[in-house]
Parts: sequence; structure tokens; C-alpha cells
Amino acid sequence: MSPEQQIVTIDGPSGVGKSTISRKVAASLSFTYLDTGAMYRAVGLKLKESGVDLSDDSAVRSCLATTSLDLIPPAEGCDDVGVILDGRNVSDLIRSQEMAMVASGASAVPAVREKLTSMQQEIGRAGCIVAEGRDTGTVVFPDAAWKFYLDADPEVRMKRRADQLRANGKAVDEVEVLEMIIKRDHDDKNRSMAPLAKAEDAHVIDTGLLSIEGVTEAILAVIGR
Repeated sequence: MSPEQQIVTIDGPSGVGKSTISRKVAASLSFTYLDTGAMYRAVGLKLKESGVDLSDDSAVRSCLATTSLDLIPPAEGCDDVGVILDGRNVSDLIRSQEMAMVASGASAVPAVREKLTSMQQEIGRAGCIVAEGRDTGTVVFPDAAWKFYLDADPEVRMKRRADQLRANGKAVDEVEVLEMIIKRDHDDKNRSMAPLAKAEDAHVIDTGLLSIEGVTEAILAVIGR
């Protein structure tokens, strides 16, 4: 098996537990955890703060040309990967519901996807990574050895996201969170470029029926660890 194939992809809509599960799987395998969603959130933040019109391809590409991204391991007791954007720690800024929607919009822009897909594939060349996102098994790493697609009902995902936000000391409007999850699902599945989709050879797991540990164990059983 080539290094490029020694990759686990874990795709699915927002709120299914991809980050927590991917981190646990990566730790169990001694693989590197690649949070592609955090990369899109960070780029979305830069484009928003820079006032770039997403429909202006030239402006988007110019902004991305001077962008640097570094991922850092989750802080103690946190499931989220940290992000350094152009030397600035934006780990907290990118985790709001607003930035989730901004990331969804930015991810539909061809120039953004080209840039980040290239960065992700470069990271994956050495193999031994767990890549988590929306299209890691279909577009970024189509030859990955192990592919998974996690799913759960929107209401289940809303409850989890609300609990996560409250645990971080943030006020939560559950109706608003649910509406944003449903809208993001629609936007991610219907964008013209690299839409959210299950790879044909992916193993599907409903995370609403299992605990985090149960999902992790199911994935490791498929991998053979």
C-alpha cells in the first residue's frame, strides 16, 4: 500500500461528531489528524475580514496567494483543532455558527477549493493521516484505503452543537442552530463544485445510534485495529 493510500477519510454533514471521532481514530492509529473544515473556516474568515467579493475570482485568488495556514493540536479538554492564520491564532473566532455559514459559502468558490485541496493533498502525500471534512473521500483523497461517511438526523446534530456551544460558555438559540444546520446541509449538498456526497466505497455509520466510543470502535474494526 502506497503512502498516499494509507489515509482514512471521514466525511459527513456538520454536527455528526466528525472532529471528535476523527481525533480519536487518529490517536488510536498514531496517524495525523487533518481537519479540513477548520481550514475552510479560516480562509472564509480571511476573505470576510478582507471584504473580498466571493464572485470576484481574481480578488479571491489574490487574497489566497498571501495566505498561510497552520493547524495545531486541540487544547486540553477541547475537540477542536487550533488554527494559525497568517501568524494569528484564530482558533476561537472560526468556531462560531456564523463562521460555519461563511465557510460553507467560501467552500463553494472554485479558487478556494483548488487552493485548499492542493494544500490537503500535499499534507497527505506522506500518508498516515485521518482526513475529516465534506469531500475528503470523493475529491481530496479518492484513493484512500479506508473511507467512512457519518450521518445523523438534524435534530440530533443540533442538540450536540448546542451542548458544545454551551460548554464553551456561549448562549444558544436551538431553533436558530437547527435552521442553520438544515440550510448548511442544503448548501453543501447542492453546490456545483465538490458537493457533500458519500463515496461509493465508504462505510456509512449513523452516529445518532452509537456513542462516540461506539463509532470509533466501529471504524477501527473496519480498519482492522
